Amino acid sequence: MNTDLQDYSHKRFNILTGEWVLVSPHRAKRPWQGQNEEVSGEDRPSHDPSCYLCAGNTRINGEQNPNYKDVFVFNNDFAALQSNSKTFSVDDGLFKAESEQGICKVICFSPDHSKSLADMAVDDINKVVETWQNEYKILGSESIINYVQIFENKGAVMGCSNPHPHGQIWSQSTLPNEVEKKDKQQEAYFNKKQSSLLGDYLKQELEATERIIYENNHFVVLTPFWAVWPFETMIVPKRAQKNILELSKNESLSFADVISKITKAYDKLFKSSFPYSSGIHQAPTNGRSNNHWHWHMSFYPPLLRSATVKKFMVGYEMFGSPQRDITAEQAVGRLKGLIE
Repeated sequence: MNTDLQDYSHKRFNILTGEWVLVSPHRAKRPWQGQNEEVSGEDRPSHDPSCYLCAGNTRINGEQNPNYKDVFVFNNDFAALQSNSKTFSVDDGLFKAESEQGICKVICFSPDHSKSLADMAVDDINKVVETWQNEYKILGSESIINYVQIFENKGAVMGCSNPHPHGQIWSQSTLPNEVEKKDKQQEAYFNKKQSSLLGDYLKQELEATERIIYENNHFVVLTPFWAVWPFETMIVPKRAQKNILELSKNESLSFADVISKITKAYDKLFKSSFPYSSGIHQAPTNGRSNNHWHWHMSFYPPLLRSATVKKFMVGYEMFGSPQRDITAEQAVGRLKGLIE
């Protein structure tokens, strides 16, 4: 390990976005007198009659959920994107706007209101993975859809409005900002090297070992060299794949296994139900070959020092660039020991 990276301020380059993150390891020693988030200690029931996501309950729009037994998908009742949005554009000097169409869905991971992915069996998580695959295929085949974003916001700290285990899919006609950056970076590298950017990065990480948290036959869980969030992690398939449809049955189970391992480790870190935003970045569904894409899943947890101390993106992060105090290697040291 390069000790300079653990002692002195420096910048690290994100190969997937082409942007830099400022790392200030010496600041982790400063005393904390800032905001402390409250930890919810409530024990949730397996079924909540007032929850609009629980099986058999009625949602706010009057529709009744079926008595589902594993995974349940429905169109978001408060979708951010409209499939029937009028097509228009504004090009008035420096005023520019374009209409955007899309389809938004909600995925209930389990009928058990009390659980999260960390509490679910690997086979049950695999059912979620299979649902992600099916929805990516269905939505991606729509003529108005060119990108499918699968994500989860877990915990009230992350703005999650309902504690029932669920995630979302927002599919749309254009590539969102983060995906467009990764598309360009991966394509430029592939055209130059004729190999996967993330695949070559993974080889280097496996040789270095210091940021590897866990691996099985098909996947690696690591903290990226350029990580922004204190305990950020990334799941990367060892075999270069454009999207999750390329997963074999064994690889799908392995994917479920690594999701289970990292979410369980998160909950152990501060002995609490660990909040995060997670998402899968994969090839657009725009009809191109997209051979430069190597899909991956990222977890962005906000907790910094304990279950009650949150990392805020303010000040320099808002006006300059992302910044972190504990290094990626230090974070790995804490997470790795919590993997069963």
